[in-house]
Amino acid sequence: MGEISGGPGGLGRLPRGVRLYRLRSDGSVVLGDRDGARELGPERDLLRFIDDGQFAHYLVGDAATSPERPSNATVKLGIVGPRSAFTPHAHGGEHFVLSLGYAACGLYDGERGRVTEVPLTPGELIRIPEMMPHSFANRDTTPLTILAANTGYGIDHEDYAITAPEAERRAAGPSYDTATAAGPHPGTSTLARTDYLALAAALRDIERVQQVRGPGATTVRERLAARLRRLAQGLEGRR
Repeated sequence: MGEISGGPGGLGRLPRGVRLYRLRSDGSVVLGDRDGARELGPERDLLRFIDDGQFAHYLVGDAATSPERPSNATVKLGIVGPRSAFTPHAHGGEHFVLSLGYAACGLYDGERGRVTEVPLTPGELIRIPEMMPHSFANRDTTPLTILAANTGYGIDHEDYAITAPEAERRAAGPSYDTATAAGPHPGTSTLARTDYLALAAALRDIERVQQVRGPGATTVRERLAARLRRLAQGLEGRR
């Protein structure tokens, strides 16, 4: 499983209630506290994260966070499978993602009417506005750890991740008003004035790009940097 020392004297010196997380370069996460250390696993610590094979571990808030049950924001660790991507979606609240590996974020640029792909390397954090259609992929052959913060919504809320089928379902609903959905509504949220037909079309565009390009790949330089990072982390862990 690998060491997690917590500094001089080991984990036994930690005050009760303190947790120490080691985010390893292979995408795994080791959690340590006063009672010992263990690797986070789906059978005990991880929740399904939008798609099968993707996992989340909450640090702030929980899956049931919502405007009716607020914690102001949620913060969670995500573990993204090797060379995989999330189903394109939009969040009801703004979203911050810190990549600790080699990721790619596909974003729909409404002003230009096209999908923009942003590659991310370890240590880069991206902010995604509320209701912006996007996806997130792991370009590497090992699991990717991310730190994700969302305002207002946990993963169980219906507005946490709105996919193309869900946007199409909402657009077909009896209460959807195509004449006013995209118009200006001063003082209302982006979610309340969403044009779900346009959202579904943008998400389908991201899906098509994803099908053609796949999750992307790492460069030779990135693969060399990853080896050096694993070496450095191995040396740092020998305390």
